[in-house]
Amino acid sequence: MTTTHAFRFAGKKAVVTGAAQGIGLAVARRLAAESAEVVLVDRSETVREAAEDLKAHAVLADLETYEGAQSAVAEALGLLGRIDVLVNNVGGTIWAKPYEHYAPDEIQAEIQRSLFPTLWTARAALPHLIAQRSGTVVNVSSIATRGVHRIPYSAAKGGINALTASLAMEVAPYGIRVVATAAGGTDAPPRRVARGPGPRTEQEKAWYERIVDQTIDSSLMKRYGTPEEQAAAICFLASDEASYITGTVLPVGGGDLG
Repeated sequence: MTTTHAFRFAGKKAVVTGAAQGIGLAVARRLAAESAEVVLVDRSETVREAAEDLKAHAVLADLETYEGAQSAVAEALGLLGRIDVLVNNVGGTIWAKPYEHYAPDEIQAEIQRSLFPTLWTARAALPHLIAQRSGTVVNVSSIATRGVHRIPYSAAKGGINALTASLAMEVAPYGIRVVATAAGGTDAPPRRVARGPGPRTEQEKAWYERIVDQTIDSSLMKRYGTPEEQAAAICFLASDEASYITGTVLPVGGGDLG
C-alpha cells in the first residue's frame, strides 16, 4: 500500500514530462496527492484526460525537439508562475534486439527518444531555475545501462546519468539540485500509446523475452516493480527531505544497480 505525505509539496509547483501514462502519471498523481500544483506534459492528447482526473494542468508538447521543450516550459511557467520541481521522465525502448541488428536510423531514433527530451527540457528550464536560485530536477534514468538487446537506449540512459552528475556540479551554487532514479523493470498497465512497433516475428519476441529474463535475473527481488514504487523514490528525491542529496543516481530496481 502506498503511503503519501499529504502536505509534503504544499505550495510547490511541479512539472512532470511523459505524464500521460506509466511512471510519469504515477509521479504526477503522487505529487498532486501531496499538495503540489502540477503540470503534466506529454505529446499524447490523453494527457488532458489524465490532468483533468488529477485537477492539474496539461501541456501538449513534443520534447524530442528543443522548440517543443521551450514551448512546454514557457506554457508551464504561464500556468504555474514558477517551477520548483521538474521531473524529466520521457523515454523508453522502441526496439528490442541485439545491437548488430539495429539500423542507423533506429539508433538515432532511440537516442532522440530517451536522451534528448531530458537534455532539451533541462536546458529550457535552467534559466528560470537559475534566476529564482532554487529548484530540483529529477531525471528518470534506467538500470538498463547494463543490459542486453537495447544498447542505444542504454547509451541514452548513460547520458542521463552523466548529465545528472555534471549539471549538479554546475548549478549547485544557485541552490539547484539535480538528481536521478535508475528505474528497474516496471510492471505498468498496458500502454495507451505504444512506444514502438513491438515484437512481431518469433525472433523479435525471443529477443524481447531475453530483456525480461535478464531484468528479473539481475534483480535480487526477482520481480518487476510498480509505477507507484518508482514514483515513491522520485518524489522523495524531489522533496525537501532530500535537500542534501544532489548529483546522485538512485537505483530503484530491486537490488539491480545497473
